[in-house]
Amino acid sequence: MLDIAEELNRWVGQGRDFAVATVVAVGGSAPRQPGAALAVDSDGTAIGSVSGGCVEGAVYELCRQALDDGDTVVERFGYSDDDAFAVGLTCGGVIDIMVTPVRADSPARPVFAAALAAAARGEAAAVARITEGPAELMGRVLLVRADGGGAGLAGVAHGDGPPDEAAQGVAAAYEGGLGGHPELDRTVAGEARAMLDAGRTGTVEIGADGSRCGQPLTVLVESSVPPPRMIVFGAIDFASALVRVGKFLGYHVTVCDARPVFATPVRFPDADEIVVEWPHEYLERTAVDGRTVLCVLTHDAKFDVPLLRCALRLPVAYVGAMGSRRTHQDRNHRLREVGVTELELARLRSPIGLDLGARTPEETALSIAAEIVASRRGGSGVSLTGAHTPIHHEGARKFGGRIGSVA
Repeated sequence: MLDIAEELNRWVGQGRDFAVATVVAVGGSAPRQPGAALAVDSDGTAIGSVSGGCVEGAVYELCRQALDDGDTVVERFGYSDDDAFAVGLTCGGVIDIMVTPVRADSPARPVFAAALAAAARGEAAAVARITEGPAELMGRVLLVRADGGGAGLAGVAHGDGPPDEAAQGVAAAYEGGLGGHPELDRTVAGEARAMLDAGRTGTVEIGADGSRCGQPLTVLVESSVPPPRMIVFGAIDFASALVRVGKFLGYHVTVCDARPVFATPVRFPDADEIVVEWPHEYLERTAVDGRTVLCVLTHDAKFDVPLLRCALRLPVAYVGAMGSRRTHQDRNHRLREVGVTELELARLRSPIGLDLGARTPEETALSIAAEIVASRRGGSGVSLTGAHTPIHHEGARKFGGRIGSVA
């Protein structure tokens, strides 16, 4: 749902009623992952996608029905061997879709509104929804913010009244409550905050004891976080191409170089930020996290060695450095001399990028970007033709439990 937050936030501001269909579980080769959403308003306008086109028509009708009757439902779609034209996924996968009406009379509308507004503003926030468990809890929603605030697991399908006093105590932290299950609020919020910290979207299983309701639960957590950072060191022509690719992939891109004649807005019009500073000094003071990627294109030992010595000790997602194999060997020797360990060196992607036979700056940028994506998603980097590796490397939960109406 948060992948279409900007448009949905406008719908909320305009007072529109709408239903949102969200992928809550996948199996096999499914085209979209948990969190992908399609929304339909009361006028029939649709935005988003849950399957890349395979089941959009059927899901559209489910959304229209949910707007009419006010019920949250979960439906499963898969490939039909008996009828190739049946509603299903031609890729052979299986997806579970939760359809939730967000009408003016919905108790959960304020929670959805707060979540969509936060995501549209680019704030870090996570939405947790119960997708499998007792009927009275299905479809309820919790908003968790990075600053510790949030909105509670309000009823969606049943129109619950105000939470009890214990739940109102949780409301001080989460702006709501589960209506008699404050401990469940705290359990789900803890799981959601952990996933928010990692910038992840996916499902978590909560056992019967942890659920505090006597039955195990499955919770979909959707995280909306500011764009991850890509820091490109070295204001060269290859960097200009990499900046464009980094922006295309959704990164907030910074270019850093100690030479003011090269690090200019004219040379890097697509960069979010241009820093004229010694690379290692900038890296020592700037904020990075587990999603940050560092691309060292300086190709000069006086820049590379102090920069990589710092970079390889930071908790970032990727560190790559440009250079020939001879440059790589010489650079590793210099790094060892300044105390970089073998374990730290093992983190370095050098020569940077995948073997695509790249020559031009644009081709080289594509090679680097491909390695970053493969590192992030667990890909092998080999051609899919003739391979027997999975196309999608995202872990999917096993299917089970009750599927159907949760009204």
